[in-house]
Amino acid sequence: MSKTISDIDYREVIEYSLDPLIIHTDFKILYINGAAEKFFRAKKEEVIGASPLDIFKETSKSAIRKRIQSAYQQPAEVIEETIYRMDGTTVVVELYCHPVMIGNTKAIQTYVRDLSEKKEAEKRHQEMKKQVNELSITLVPLLSGIAVLPLAGSVDEERARQLLELVPGKVQEQNVSCLIIDFTGIYQLDNVVTDYLFKINRVLSLLGVCSIITGLRPDLAIVATSLNIDLGSTPTLSTVKDALYSLGVRYEEEEH
Repeated sequence: MSKTISDIDYREVIEYSLDPLIIHTDFKILYINGAAEKFFRAKKEEVIGASPLDIFKETSKSAIRKRIQSAYQQPAEVIEETIYRMDGTTVVVELYCHPVMIGNTKAIQTYVRDLSEKKEAEKRHQEMKKQVNELSITLVPLLSGIAVLPLAGSVDEERARQLLELVPGKVQEQNVSCLIIDFTGIYQLDNVVTDYLFKINRVLSLLGVCSIITGLRPDLAIVATSLNIDLGSTPTLSTVKDALYSLGVRYEEEEH
């Protein structure tokens, strides 16, 4: 006799799933599979009958309640949430739930995916990126009290924010009284990044440090103007050499 899809043992299917699965209805857990037992560090009998809301932080429960109620009609979108295990530890997970019939009862099946490794990898990547960015933020000393900050390559919002955070401290550490901010190596900036970069100039001014901007092309100047950034109070010259000349630095070939 041929088998049909209705002959499949549903409980056996979810029990062998590698993802933690929770079946619940009317805010009571009916069943969890073996993967969920292991993940939540709890026995089935400790969980069955409890509310699925118990694993969530108080601040999330109201939104999760609404989400569960709407999932009886159609699958809910995948979301990220921080939840509690039975031992009190927290973990960031991805949640997906959809309606399912258990006999004549309409229930919700929720998939739980542990994002711990993914989040840890993202954290390591961000820390490495931050370290690389910090290494690329170098003030090049030229003469006593004078240094240049060469900006080059792609500057995104994160790197621009780090420049704003780190440059003032580096200026004070190196006893810089005049900083030349050279835009020669920058070829494209959006409004947000441009705003961050010119904030450096304003912060340095508050610290009593003179700033000179060099290498600012017309298109970048237009972006700055569109942000109502006042360039009139900051010397703006074509090259670092011009900036040094304006500071009274003369090259030997010009003196002879």
